[in-house]
Amino acid sequence: MSFGHDTNDALRGTAALVNTAVGAFPDADGNTLSSVAQLEDFFGHWGWTGRRVGDEAELEQVRALRPRLREVWLAADDPERVVDLVNALLRDGQALPQLVDHDGYGFHIHATSPDAPLARRMQVEAAMAFVDVIRADELGRLRICAADDCDDVVVDLSRNRSKRYCEGGCGNRLAAAAYRSRQGD
Repeated sequence: MSFGHDTNDALRGTAALVNTAVGAFPDADGNTLSSVAQLEDFFGHWGWTGRRVGDEAELEQVRALRPRLREVWLAADDPERVVDLVNALLRDGQALPQLVDHDGYGFHIHATSPDAPLARRMQVEAAMAFVDVIRADELGRLRICAADDCDDVVVDLSRNRSKRYCEGGCGNRLAAAAYRSRQGD
């Protein structure tokens, strides 16, 4: 399934953000987004635009957003609950959709000003992507990793809805374990 580039990017970036709280290689407190430098790397990797403060307060605001976003995945089998969660994200984020054209992507929608705080921009971008998922009746594409020992979130953008594992290597790890088991190790 392919949504617009902005929706695909926002969904993948949102899943990555949520998974910084429960990733495969967390630091001592279960968090892989524990420094301003890590936030800066995350910001750059996912192509965020707009104002960036780069301080501990901004880091804490972004970290505090993760449970709200994760809740959408946890509620994916209850469309009414997801709609309530997404509407709250939009309302609390003071979303004001507008068409923009930057970085060669053509016109797409941003729903916050580039001067809005980073966490608010992330919140609203995620909510706008979830709106597209809901409107396409594709909530089944929001999943939790199928590995028994992982609770990372997954966005399945494959054509055949076959993605079962997170980006943390669970699929490869389980395939290697199954191979070793078949070999009698």
